[in-house]
Amino acid sequence: MDLGNEYLKIVRERFESVKDLGDKTISQLSEKDIHWKLNEASNSIAIIAKHLSGNMISRWSNFLTTDGEKSSRNRDQEFEDDVSSKQEMITIWERGWNILLDTLNGLENQDLLKNITIRGGRHTVLEAIERQMAHYSYHVGQIVYIGKQLKDESWETLSIPKGKSEEYLQEKLEKRS
Repeated sequence: MDLGNEYLKIVRERFESVKDLGDKTISQLSEKDIHWKLNEASNSIAIIAKHLSGNMISRWSNFLTTDGEKSSRNRDQEFEDDVSSKQEMITIWERGWNILLDTLNGLENQDLLKNITIRGGRHTVLEAIERQMAHYSYHVGQIVYIGKQLKDESWETLSIPKGKSEEYLQEKLEKRS
């Protein structure tokens, strides 16, 4: 087994899993829900999705050859809630994820220890991947948390329902038998 290629396979699956949590949350939300925020210091789901996409486009476009903070990026604008619809937000969201996943699919074992730059700082590709995994997981966690609060009793859980851990484990064990 080749460790680098195994890592790339696993990390692609992890990014897809993080995206899936966001997708499943967004699918439960209304047009109004995506713009809700607790207060002026908070971000709506629309803003978080826009920020994630802007970050992904900047970081993962020409990943191995240009600084991850592109001059074309307007990070401050990512925090303005000017998304007109849930469909527009989904289009923005998908664009970022597609660039990320396409770039990951093009990476090879020998790329992992290459150096890239983000805001002028040097990082190995491996470090950059881990940095972005933490960043995206953090923000998708925010999306899930906001969605869960908004949907309250109508929230469809994305993981093992409370009080169902033992039942879930038994089902998994029975499937393996």
